[in-house]
Amino acid sequence: MKIMWMLLFTILPLLAITYISWHVWCLLPFSWIWKTLVIILMTSSFLLMFAGIWRSTDQMPMPLAVSVYEIGTSSIFILLYLFMLFLVLDLGRLFRILPRTLLYNNGWTAGGIAVFMFCLFLYGHLHYKNKYRQEVTLTSEKITKPIKLVMMSDLHLGYHNRREELRRWIDLINAEQPDLVLIAGDIIDGSMRPLKEQKMYEEFQRIKAPVYACLGNHEYYSGEPGAQQFYQDAGIHLLQDSVAVIGDLCIIGRDDRTNIHRKSLGKIIAENTSLISHSSFLILLDHQPYHLEQAERQHIDFQFSGHTHHGQVWPISWITESIYECAFGPYKKGHTDYYISSGLGIWGGKFRIGTRSEYIVVTIK
Repeated sequence: MKIMWMLLFTILPLLAITYISWHVWCLLPFSWIWKTLVIILMTSSFLLMFAGIWRSTDQMPMPLAVSVYEIGTSSIFILLYLFMLFLVLDLGRLFRILPRTLLYNNGWTAGGIAVFMFCLFLYGHLHYKNKYRQEVTLTSEKITKPIKLVMMSDLHLGYHNRREELRRWIDLINAEQPDLVLIAGDIIDGSMRPLKEQKMYEEFQRIKAPVYACLGNHEYYSGEPGAQQFYQDAGIHLLQDSVAVIGDLCIIGRDDRTNIHRKSLGKIIAENTSLISHSSFLILLDHQPYHLEQAERQHIDFQFSGHTHHGQVWPISWITESIYECAFGPYKKGHTDYYISSGLGIWGGKFRIGTRSEYIVVTIK
């Protein structure tokens, strides 16, 4: 998995930049000086992404850190679509559908590509801002009266998803008037600094319902002890290989699989037999949706996971769909229902193309 991510975020993008730079050099009807400046700007934008990954942004003034993070992480998605666009144009030229002059010293082609990219990513950003409300209805004889829950995952709060955006999300949650709020990990993006400086924990304190959550892999990237302290300050009940009973519900929260020493689901249940009743509706929070059969074997009624983001943009969604048994949406194995969320927030560039940002309103009857 680590090798795959190294390829995805380093080697392949560098090869793509080389391919795109060559095309940009051939396409722009400018002098070599201007062409060189454009290519340097493109490459520098991509390299800024590593400032966020290596946490160099933590030493920068906040406005600069925000700009560096957003430009760097947005560039990788822009490069992806430029690569695909030039590849299609090359194939058209190879099969003699398009003339060679279309890609050499052609200001009209360059302008058309610029307009297309601007419109595409403007749409992607506006689509990300529009949070999708997904309704899920479950029925069970274990429930004595209807229960309403709001579930979400992958908020990725940090340099890009800041307090003013979180405030809007909390307003959406409160408007639902839920009995309970469940979060399936990755509340934090990668650095605790913006969360602390903006006192984001205060926004969570406005939620008018108990909040329970498990850890995600990004809580470990940001530093697990600091993440636990943030959960505590925010009034979020952290379930880390532990169980909470609320009325007819029994919430089981698994530690993230980043922790190789986390307990198995079977062991968590075995250690909490005094809390887990056969008459309780069992909900499992597990950030990464691997080995879904484990929940089925342990007679879990409903598992909620996130992590995949559904790829964030097409065609990366095709990659996540090939990796996971279920990468997005509702699923069922035996008597166990699942929902794998594409996430309320997002990592990096705030674009949704072919996917969506969502929160889930679950009614159990």
